[in-house]
Amino acid sequence: MVKNAQEISWQAEEYIVRERSAWWYVGLAIVTIGLSVLSVFLAWWTFLVLVILSAITILVTIFRPPRKINYSLDSRGLTEGKTLHKFEDYRAFGILQEGKYYSAILIPKKRFGLSTKVYFSETNGEQIVDILGAHLPMEEVKLDFLDKIVNFLRI
Repeated sequence: MVKNAQEISWQAEEYIVRERSAWWYVGLAIVTIGLSVLSVFLAWWTFLVLVILSAITILVTIFRPPRKINYSLDSRGLTEGKTLHKFEDYRAFGILQEGKYYSAILIPKKRFGLSTKVYFSETNGEQIVDILGAHLPMEEVKLDFLDKIVNFLRI
């Protein structure tokens, strides 16, 4: 929904739902069982608990459907649900395409600050980039190491 030239609102899912084959689940089971057997053999009980909790967490996370989040972008910043991310807290933004999905990534000024990533449709893309570009410089962004691992593992 477009309000005016310097304000836009849209709704998007919080993350990309990735397709997983039956082999993915078999692989998760093999890795979990293998690491569990290794930890029992070496008497690493804390590691065993960590492996089991990690497998459970992955399964719970992938079976939970993504929430639909309301976003709006105006002269103050990006509003994600009820949280306002002010432009003054970010030094730049970048646009990333992952398959058929587009996302805007706000890069924080603080060295160890967390970036903010929001998904949007191609139809809203030009206006979103225009508004962000009016307030922040655009930089080339790439998937970081953790994002590459998540994509590779299809988590």
